[in-house]
Amino acid sequence: MQVPIAHKLLQHQFWLSPDRCIFWEEEKALIVSDLHFGKSGHFRKHGIAIPQTVYKNDLQRLISQLQYFQPRQLIVVGDLFHSHENKELELFKRWRHDLAGLPIRLVRGNHDILHEQWYREAAIEVIEDSLCMNRHFHFIHDLPEEIDTTEQQYYFSGHLHPGICISGKGKQSLSFPCFYFTKTFCVLPAFGQFTGLAMIRPADDENVFAIVNKQIIQLQ
Repeated sequence: MQVPIAHKLLQHQFWLSPDRCIFWEEEKALIVSDLHFGKSGHFRKHGIAIPQTVYKNDLQRLISQLQYFQPRQLIVVGDLFHSHENKELELFKRWRHDLAGLPIRLVRGNHDILHEQWYREAAIEVIEDSLCMNRHFHFIHDLPEEIDTTEQQYYFSGHLHPGICISGKGKQSLSFPCFYFTKTFCVLPAFGQFTGLAMIRPADDENVFAIVNKQIIQLQ
């Protein structure tokens, strides 16, 4: 994999991976959002021919990140799954059995609608609203309209699937997933590749890291 790049927040070191996740060095935590596992199976069930390799590739990418960073916990900022249980989620359970010692903390997203018993069987801790760690860092799926803007509070969120448009010298332009950092919050790119993009318009004092051809490019 390509080498991740460092980004400092409140004196903590975060490593941005081109595979759409963040490693929090001090807490040894891998942070991901919007994996939407089971989405391709959900579409196939409704007659849309999406190959299962889409899901398998995303799961393998997650496994590779866990092997690379060796985290002590996995924090999912919502939408770990896409909809109701299907055969793809049975594959997830088998994978989960192989990594039973890894704590998984899921901040519930709008797509996380599985029965509570399913999460218990998969040894996933579900947090309903937000997760606060180290007194300063908050993990929430969808940012509220008003957040705590005090200097020592920072939020990580998902849901948006942020993307950035990069224009060439001519009229051509391309869109890429990105990490979007403001002074008070970060929006992670969707980890799942079978997702769309919501184009952002960052202010001059905000940081954007685009993911281009498995590399991270800081745009501002």
